Amino acid sequence: MLRISEDGCGGAHGMAKRGFFAELNYQAQQAEKRRRQQQAAAVRAHNAAVREAERARRAAERARAAAGRAAEAQRKAAEKEAARLHVEARTAEADAMNKDLAATYDDIDTLLVWTLDFDDFVDLEALKVTVEHPPFDPGQLGEPVPPVPELVYPPQPTYSEPAAPKGLSAAFGGKKRHAEATEQARTAHERAQREWHEAATRQHAAHVAELAARENAETDRLARLAKAESTYRAECAKREAGAATKNEELTKFINDLAFDIEYAIEDYVGIVLSNSVYPDAFPVEHEHSFDLGTRELTLQVNIPEPSALPTTKEYRYVKAKDEITVIQLPAKSQKDRYNTAVHQVALRSLHEVFEADRAGKIHSIALTVGVNRVSPATGQPEYVPLVVVAADRETFGSFDLANVVPAATLDLLGAAMSRSPFDLTPADTSRGVRQRAH
Repeated sequence: MLRISEDGCGGAHGMAKRGFFAELNYQAQQAEKRRRQQQAAAVRAHNAAVREAERARRAAERARAAAGRAAEAQRKAAEKEAARLHVEARTAEADAMNKDLAATYDDIDTLLVWTLDFDDFVDLEALKVTVEHPPFDPGQLGEPVPPVPELVYPPQPTYSEPAAPKGLSAAFGGKKRHAEATEQARTAHERAQREWHEAATRQHAAHVAELAARENAETDRLARLAKAESTYRAECAKREAGAATKNEELTKFINDLAFDIEYAIEDYVGIVLSNSVYPDAFPVEHEHSFDLGTRELTLQVNIPEPSALPTTKEYRYVKAKDEITVIQLPAKSQKDRYNTAVHQVALRSLHEVFEADRAGKIHSIALTVGVNRVSPATGQPEYVPLVVVAADRETFGSFDLANVVPAATLDLLGAAMSRSPFDLTPADTSRGVRQRAH
C-alpha cells in the first residue's frame, strides 16, 4: 500500500501514460534499481576502488607535507615516499575509473538478464493511497499560561506596649515617662498599620491585575490553539480528500481495465513501460498504442545512437607523464556490444509487456526498435528501424529467455533485423515480419 505524507496530496489528475499512478510506481522502481545497484558486485568493486583512491590520495598529501617539514637529512627519503604514494594514488584513481567503466558495460551487457529477475506485473490495488497524517504539534500553544502565584501579604504590624515602671522608678517620674512612651508606641503602631494597609491594598490591586492579564493571555492562547487545531483538521481533511480522489480514479481505472476498456489497457502498458528502468548509459523511450479489435499492441522503442555509448576500453596511469590515458575499445567490440544491446532490448520489451499482462488482454505485439537521429544525407530528423518483429503471446511465452541468444530468437520470430545496427543500417521490412509470428 502506497502512502502519501503531509505534502503528498498534489499531482496531476487523469491517467496519462506517465501520470499519477505511473509516477508512483516509477519512483518505487527507481528505488529498487538503486538498491540492486548497491548490491551489484561491479558497483561494490567500484565503490571500494574509489575509497582506496581517496585513501591513497590522502596518504600522498600527508607524505608531501611531511617532506616539507623534514630536516635536510630526511628530506630525500620523505620526498621519495611522497612520490611513491603519489603514484599509488593516481594508480588507484585509474583503477576506480576502470571499475566504474566495468559496471557501466555490465549494465549494458545484461539488459535482458536484468529484467528477468523482476515480475513486471503491476498490482494496481497496491497503488491505492493511505494517508499518514503528521501528529498535531501545538508547540508553545499547548502549554497553559503559568498561574499567578498566590497572594501572600506581609505580616500585619502588632502593638507591643512598653513595660510599666516598678519600684522606685515609678516614684520618681516613671509613670509620666511610661505614659509618654506608651503614646509614642501607639502612634508608631497606628502609622505602621496605615502603611501596611496601604501596601496591602497596592499589592492586592497588582495581584488582581496579574490575574486579569493571565486570564486574558490564557483566553488568547486557547483561541489560537483552537484555530491551529482547526487548520490541522482542515489539512487532514484535504489530504484525505486528495487520497480519496486518487483512489476513486484508481478504482475506476482498475474496473475499466477489467472490462477491457481500450484506454485502460493502453495506460496500463504505459505504467509497465515507465517501470522499465534502463541504465543511465543506455536510456530508452517508449511509444505505444493498443487496438482492441485486433488485441495487438504497437510498440516503438527508441534507443540511443551508437555514438552515445562509451568507447573506452581501459584507463591507464602513465607514470612518466603523470597522467591517466585512455585506451579505446576496438571497433569490433563497440559494434558487438551495441548490436547485442539492440537485440536484448527487443526481447526485453516483448517480455515485459507479456509478463505484466497476466490477464492476457494483449494477444500480439508489433514491435519496432530503432533510433531517432538527424539524417546525414538530408539534415532532417529521421527514424532508423533496427529491429521490426511481431510476436504472439503463446509463441513468445514458450521461450526460456534466460538461455537464448537474442538474435537467434528474433530470427525465429521472423524479425526484420538490421545487418549492422552499429552503422545504423535500417532493417529491411520489404518482406514483412509476420511469416513466423503467429
